[in-house]
Amino acid sequence: MASTEPLRAGAAPGAQKKLAHIVLQTGQLAVLRDWYLKVLDAHVVFENDMLSFMTFDEEHHRLGLVQLPQPAPRTSMTVGLAHSAYTFGSLESLLEKYAALKKVGIRPHAPVQHGPTTSLYYRDPDGNMVELQIDNMAPDEATQYLRGEEYSSDPLGPSFDPDTMLAALRAGTPESELTTRSWAMTCPQLNVTELLLT
Repeated sequence: MASTEPLRAGAAPGAQKKLAHIVLQTGQLAVLRDWYLKVLDAHVVFENDMLSFMTFDEEHHRLGLVQLPQPAPRTSMTVGLAHSAYTFGSLESLLEKYAALKKVGIRPHAPVQHGPTTSLYYRDPDGNMVELQIDNMAPDEATQYLRGEEYSSDPLGPSFDPDTMLAALRAGTPESELTTRSWAMTCPQLNVTELLLT
């Protein structure tokens, strides 16, 4: 069993790192590109018949797409990357993005209140899972939460209804209340495990 003890400063050699980008392989480059442009508010920085590089911030590219000549279809049970995640600055910005995507027919596959994050999981046109989220707590607090009883007893957390959450936010319910598992449990519940595996 892997240790849950944190690495101490200086315990592992190496320079500081940050995730630079991910690259997905596809059989439908234009379709996938257009989906990510909408979902991430990204723009193309380079593209040809085989490649498309996009970004949504100061990095030269955050997402790459590679066109395969004869791709095999991906399933939810394919070994590999489970999902990529993108953090929004506030609950309001996450839910406004949800509403904008819903208007163009892009709906979340699974809305989940993990505790440390409020997350909306989407499936892209190739079936890759994409998480749009906010952080509900500071990193140190989130680490402690992940080691606590509530998370240990249910590491996924309950589902929630994003329309109900958006309406409550617009009606003045505090973000600190809406981003709790107890608030999420007031919504009709979906089978989160099943949704994240299908």
